[in-house]
Amino acid sequence: MTASTAITPEKIVFAGSAGNRLAGDVWGAAGAAMKAPALLLHGGGQTRRAWDRTARDLSRAGFVAITVDQRGHGESDWLDDGSYAFADYGADAVRLGGQIAERFGTVPVVIGASLGGLAAMLAEGEAGPDFWHGLVLVDITPQMDPGGVDKIQSFMGAAMAEGFASVEEAADAVAAYLPHRPRPKSLDGLRKNLRRDPDGRYRWHWDPRFLNGPRSINTDGAQLEAATSDALRATGIPVLLVRGASSELITQAHAEAFKALAPHAEVIDVGGAGHMVAGDRNDVFSAAICSFMAKIGEKPEV
Repeated sequence: MTASTAITPEKIVFAGSAGNRLAGDVWGAAGAAMKAPALLLHGGGQTRRAWDRTARDLSRAGFVAITVDQRGHGESDWLDDGSYAFADYGADAVRLGGQIAERFGTVPVVIGASLGGLAAMLAEGEAGPDFWHGLVLVDITPQMDPGGVDKIQSFMGAAMAEGFASVEEAADAVAAYLPHRPRPKSLDGLRKNLRRDPDGRYRWHWDPRFLNGPRSINTDGAQLEAATSDALRATGIPVLLVRGASSELITQAHAEAFKALAPHAEVIDVGGAGHMVAGDRNDVFSAAICSFMAKIGEKPEV
């Protein structure tokens, strides 16, 4: 398949742990590759569209890539009871892994950015050890810089209620938050992360209760480090940490603490990238993911 070949993903629907609808895309022909498929879980405040370029690169390399909007994000259900604690995302990840094994004949390699990586580690701890075929953590470890967490959540919450008058105004906010990243010529990618409400204003494509609801991601943060650390200590699956060299969330010290938890893990620092590694340096990121996928073995049995 050449780089110019158009690849159109097929829509797929999964069920979360509460019976909630999880919308996804499948990139590549199921059964075409003799490798485990890749499940890509986005970060908080993102949608599955954040993975489009990486999923396309994986499919061109002969892998099946499955991208999913996590609960409360994108086209997936918003939970009536506002259940958006980390444990809820981990429970959804367990359900996703099982459904993928049923549909595709094998457990996936999970690639999780930030929230997605935390969900993947929690699932490994809950259903494992060795629940996944492999684990890729994108700028996330059990330990995180508190100031970095505050910065990210402050950006997410800044226009959460009032929204933006236009997509261009949202682009200005992103540019101020990520001054190191060249401003894209097209705003189509950003538009996919926004919804236009009846009042005509644009708001991020996620449920505000994710941040400020009765069971938000800040509900069980105190237990998060211990649970994810235990999962990493117990796992024997291949593990890769891809860290932004300029990350505001995961420092070099955090990466070293991660290596102490999982000595067999591989760590890659991506120069010129912050916390949003896939968005900052997608070329380097996708190459690292494809290389890892190619190394970790043939399609395992369910």
